[in-house]
Amino acid sequence: MNNATDATFTAKVLDRSATLPVVVDLWAAWCGPCRVLTPILEKVVEESGGAVDLVAVDVDKNPRTAQAFGVQSIPSVFAFKDGKVVDSFIGARSERAVRKFVEKLARR
Repeated sequence: MNNATDATFTAKVLDRSATLPVVVDLWAAWCGPCRVLTPILEKVVEESGGAVDLVAVDVDKNPRTAQAFGVQSIPSVFAFKDGKVVDSFIGARSERAVRKFVEKLARR
């Protein structure tokens, strides 16, 4: 998993999503559901065999990115393709639900 900051978000997510779909995990160290979801995201994206990339953004250290996407609750997960949000969800999800989310993105 890659990490992005307010300064690197455009290059690591928006630009990258022109060639490969990108899942963005907006999280914080103090967030219990984030600590549950992140390993699931990592596992499922790794199982995609490179069809999808995963980028994490710590919202406490990168408030501009969180504000830009109207994040009011974390974890918030966004799927990007061609520089645009094409799907999203809020809160922890089961591995099965995350797998469906990632597989749908990989087919776009």
